[in-house]
Amino acid sequence: MAKSSNQKLKLLYLMRVLLERTDEEHVMSMNDILEYLKSCGIDAERKSIYDDIEALRTFGIDIVNKKDRPSGYYIGLREFELPELKLLVDAVQSSKFITTKKSDELIKKLESLAGSNQAKKLQRQVYVTNRIKTMNESIYYNVDDLHEAISGNKKITFQYCEWTTDKKLVPKKRGELYNVSPWALNWDDENYYLIGYDNVAGMVKFYRVDKIKKINILEEKREGLEHFEKFNTADFSKKTFGMFAGDEQIVTLDCSEKLIGVILDRFGTDVSVRNAGNGVLKVRVSINVSPQFFGWLTGIGSDVVVTSPEGVVKEYKEYIKKILEKY
Repeated sequence: MAKSSNQKLKLLYLMRVLLERTDEEHVMSMNDILEYLKSCGIDAERKSIYDDIEALRTFGIDIVNKKDRPSGYYIGLREFELPELKLLVDAVQSSKFITTKKSDELIKKLESLAGSNQAKKLQRQVYVTNRIKTMNESIYYNVDDLHEAISGNKKITFQYCEWTTDKKLVPKKRGELYNVSPWALNWDDENYYLIGYDNVAGMVKFYRVDKIKKINILEEKREGLEHFEKFNTADFSKKTFGMFAGDEQIVTLDCSEKLIGVILDRFGTDVSVRNAGNGVLKVRVSINVSPQFFGWLTGIGSDVVVTSPEGVVKEYKEYIKKILEKY
C-alpha cells in the first residue's frame, strides 16, 4: 500500500496516544488505535502496529496487552506514579514563592505525565486550598540565575524590594544594588530564601527570593567561604526561626513532656533531651536567638520555660513585658 506523508510519524503518534489516553482503567483496542492513526492521516496494518508496540517496549515503555474484556493496550508503569504526581502538584500549589500563573503552568506539565484520565484526579487535588501566592513573576527565573551563580562560584548584584503601604513592591535603598556572594538556597516556612555573604557588610545575610529583582551575575569569584565550608542547610533551618538572624547560643528549655513531639519536629531527633522528673523535660539546643524565637516560645505558652543562659532569660522577659505594655 502507498505510504502517506505522515507514515514516518506513525510510531510517535502511537506512543503519544497511548501515553495520553490509556491507563489500567482505560485501554485502547487495536481498532481504536487504527482509527486514531487514520484520523492523523496514517493508514496502517495490524501487523505493523504489533511491530511498533514491540519497538516501544524495547525502548523502555511499559505497554500492557489486557486480554480480558474490555481488551486492549495501555501504559502500565510510568516515570511517575499518580501518588507521586499528587505530592508534586500539592508542593507547587502550596508554595507561596511560586506565582499563581507559574503554578498553573507547572501543574499542567505535571498533568501531562499522568495521561488525560488520571490528570483529572490531579486537577481535583489542585483546588483543595486557595493559598496566598507571591506576585513576583520573576522568581521562577531568579532561582535558575541563583543556582547558576552558586555552581559557577560567582558574585551577584540585585535590587532587594519591600512592600509599601499602597501594596507595591519597590526597591529598598532607592534601588541601590546589593553585592552578594550566593552560597545556598533554603525553603523555609513556605518561602524561598537566598543565604549569602554580603560583600560590603562582611557578614552572612538572608534574602527572600521573591523580593529579589534584576539579578546580574558578575565575573568576580565569591567571598565568605570560611562561613560556609561546613555549612549544613538542615542544621541551619533548625536553629533559625523565620530566617531572622540572631546570636547563636546554647539555650536550655524546661518543657512539659507532652511537648516532646513539638520539640522533635522543630529541632530534630538529635537534640539533647533529659527527663528531669515530675513531667518536665530538660532540652538543650543551639539556637539563633531572635524575636522570632521568642514569638515561637510565646505561642507555646506556659508549658515551656527558658532557664539558661541568664542573658536570654532576661531578653525574653523584656520581650514579653513590651507586649504587655501595649494592653
